[in-house]
Amino acid sequence: MSAISGSGGAPAAHPNTPVPHTGEPPAHSGEPPAPGGTVLSSAAIGVSDLVFFVVAAAAPLTAVAGVAPAAMAMGGLATPLGYVLSGGLLALFAAGFTAMSLHVRNAGAFYAYVARGLGKATGIGTAYVAVLSYNLVEIGLVACFGFFASSGVKDLTGFGAPWWLWSAVCVAVVGVLGWLRVTLSAKVLGLALVLEVLVLLILEGGVLNHRGTAALDPAVLNPTSLGGAGVAGMFVLAIGAFTGFEATAIYAEEAREPKRTVPRATFIAVGFLAVFYAFAVWVVMGAFGAEDAVRVARGGNGPDMVFSAAGRFVGPWLSDSMHLLIITSALAATLAFHNAAARYMYALGREGLLPRPLARVSPRSGSPGTAVVVQSLLAAAFIAAGALSDADPYAVVFLWPNGTGVLGIMAMQALAALAVYGFFRRDRRGVSSFRAQWAPLLSFLGLCVLTVLAALRFDLLTGASGAVNIGLLVPLPVVFCIGLIVARYIRRTDPRRYAQLTTVDVERD
Repeated sequence: MSAISGSGGAPAAHPNTPVPHTGEPPAHSGEPPAPGGTVLSSAAIGVSDLVFFVVAAAAPLTAVAGVAPAAMAMGGLATPLGYVLSGGLLALFAAGFTAMSLHVRNAGAFYAYVARGLGKATGIGTAYVAVLSYNLVEIGLVACFGFFASSGVKDLTGFGAPWWLWSAVCVAVVGVLGWLRVTLSAKVLGLALVLEVLVLLILEGGVLNHRGTAALDPAVLNPTSLGGAGVAGMFVLAIGAFTGFEATAIYAEEAREPKRTVPRATFIAVGFLAVFYAFAVWVVMGAFGAEDAVRVARGGNGPDMVFSAAGRFVGPWLSDSMHLLIITSALAATLAFHNAAARYMYALGREGLLPRPLARVSPRSGSPGTAVVVQSLLAAAFIAAGALSDADPYAVVFLWPNGTGVLGIMAMQALAALAVYGFFRRDRRGVSSFRAQWAPLLSFLGLCVLTVLAALRFDLLTGASGAVNIGLLVPLPVVFCIGLIVARYIRRTDPRRYAQLTTVDVERD
């Protein structure tokens, strides 16, 4: 587990002054817009669609079955509480984030938010980090799908195919769905999400049916357990399980009544994930007994403990279903991040910060068609390189790019939180001081701490160490600095164009 449209006349008098949408793409320095139109399909997405997008991106089944045992191994009894506190921190972030979404509706969400609150140069640097991060997470998830599909299908049916072939299928399916109307993607994600949640609810019901309230050990809610040595690492994994929830703002241009839809979907997503993760981890620990569960997580059977609990308390069919649905979970998360990555590429193409053809929109579906194709080709090339080099599909092709991408998104969340404070600092625009000042600053501090911890314990995200981790960390500051250089170049060579960047929002409500 994450764009400007409107008139392009004279520079805005103030960088925070929105310009009403006119249905035409912005004109920068007299350059023509990309062919095929640059306006995304409007009023296509509702609250439930947005929730499906962002919760599916978090891949709840993968987070609980694949990541939570590792979090338990580090955080011990504090793990369920860690997910609650992580959700609380992100709820603080969402309080300010959604307040700003009332004034800035833009498919390049982090880019526009940071540019408005911290300056255009910082925004452009953030934009390039966003493109890199979302693309890397999506590419890693393609490999993750191939890994799970190759082993899972063979175990269930006996049919064997290399991981890269399944990954190629994933790229094709996600590319087609990304090209078609965004509402179709929402339906696919919704079905996958319902199935993921259902199997975990069945597991929880089976454990509670057999063990009763004994499965809910109150010791896990004792705040004193947060003093353990591995709690910092646990928080890194816990906060990473929410990655993707912030993407609600990416779809603001395509949402119905975005002033209502985006904030509501964001809070629903954060609240659901926090409660769902915490309760699921609590019950899984209760299946073994809290203390024994920590020992299992720290032993050799940690990765299988959720599947083991499913087979023991419900039946082998549920364990088999989980092994199958973790494949669809990876597919759903891939589709969600693919859509987000394509929209960032589209947004920066429309601004001229990436090649302008990326801003071309499919006239039939209203999707960012060129960006979808380019993103799919990038994923295919990365998978081909992994296959040709005989790299491990999970430990290398999935974890390495995913680690860089998740850290980049965490850093952008911290910058976005500070940007919200900067945006409202001089004029709260009727927003309460809590949402305009205190929530952004508190979430900024919390996210900064977690981002630094994630960088220091980057091995938790990548499974690698030493020079490999340094090589995986370097691209983030490099692309940020490239953005600063690009911003300085545009400001010096074309002041009019620089003044127009991020000054136009889409008004569709």
